[in-house]
Amino acid sequence: MMEGKKILLGVCGSIAAYKSAFLVRLLVGLGAEVKVVMTTSSIDFITPLTLATLSKNPIALDFIKNQEGEWENHVELGLWADLILIAPASANTIAKLANGICDNLLCAVYLSARCPVMLAPAMDLDMYQHPSTIENLNKLRKYGNQILDAEHGELASGLVGKGRMAEPEHILEFIKYFFQKKLRFTNKTALVTAGPTHEQLDPVRFIGNNSSGKMGVAIAEVLANQDARVHLISGPGVKEITHNQITTHKVISADQMYNAVNGLFDKVDIAIFAAAVADYKPGNAAPQKIKKSESTMHIELVKNKDIAAEMGKLKKNGQFTVGFALETENEESNAQEKLKKKNFDMIVLNSLNDKGAGFSHDTNKISIFSVKNSPRHFSLKNKKEVAEDIVDNINEHLNA
Repeated sequence: MMEGKKILLGVCGSIAAYKSAFLVRLLVGLGAEVKVVMTTSSIDFITPLTLATLSKNPIALDFIKNQEGEWENHVELGLWADLILIAPASANTIAKLANGICDNLLCAVYLSARCPVMLAPAMDLDMYQHPSTIENLNKLRKYGNQILDAEHGELASGLVGKGRMAEPEHILEFIKYFFQKKLRFTNKTALVTAGPTHEQLDPVRFIGNNSSGKMGVAIAEVLANQDARVHLISGPGVKEITHNQITTHKVISADQMYNAVNGLFDKVDIAIFAAAVADYKPGNAAPQKIKKSESTMHIELVKNKDIAAEMGKLKKNGQFTVGFALETENEESNAQEKLKKKNFDMIVLNSLNDKGAGFSHDTNKISIFSVKNSPRHFSLKNKKEVAEDIVDNINEHLNA
């Protein structure tokens, strides 16, 4: 599981820096390749020689390697790693990373990284509980970083409370689980729809909705990061993403989305219908811009195909389908009805009555209903964490 994995360890100025030596030893012992980036303040707590000896790699400490002016390429380091782990992560470094301050090599590597990042905070309990630290940690979570919560115990100040860096053995378990999750969907193909559809009234106007596609994109990225091959069918306005496991299919209308889904559906193992597809479209779109004339205008609307329901009729044995229900009233009963009516295996409910949930937000609050398990309710989280919860539930069902 760890053999050949590339882990870049960031070490900050903290009394907990001595634990970094044990952590490097554990990782190398399991076959990982470890490189260490230290902040200048960390060398007051542990020597570069110690970590270089244990990691079997030279330590990166500053932008300039030596007196000859050789450059330490922070971009190269950031791209090299399969995982960046900052342990211990001091309050100072956490604040810098949360706010994009880039005044040392470790911060530059972090800003250049394309791989997942974990941080293991270490500080005194009052610092850990300070509102600014809490806000900075929440920012980092929002950016998609994983925070390995500090543990309770005796601190360097003599106080007892939460602030101790997680023990190396506990961090190792997090890392092992991380790499295990990365392979959960190997040899699986998934289809994810995301965003709105636009139904043309005339060449310049359309019927649409406020969906940003953020939830569908987050799900596609989580699946791809866990080795699924993903087809992302995205409506207008959905952000562009680049991932070697994701093939993006851009569409505009509900009919185009239906055709794209229908063309791929029988080839996928998992289908997640996260798009907010327009239920209706104009019966006859005007070929020219409609001019303002009368005080009222009547538009005949016709029903679009229900993509998820149509695919539910075509679903083969072994395929797993997930729907979404955005409701404003009778939320749970409506979601349960859709679960059965559209032949879903699982449905994700979010309510516009919940603050921070629904369209355009970076957060969401969901409940998950399935044909096998009792309902599960989750607190408000950023959409990356919500996507992780959804994918975790899919994996649980597939391996039940």
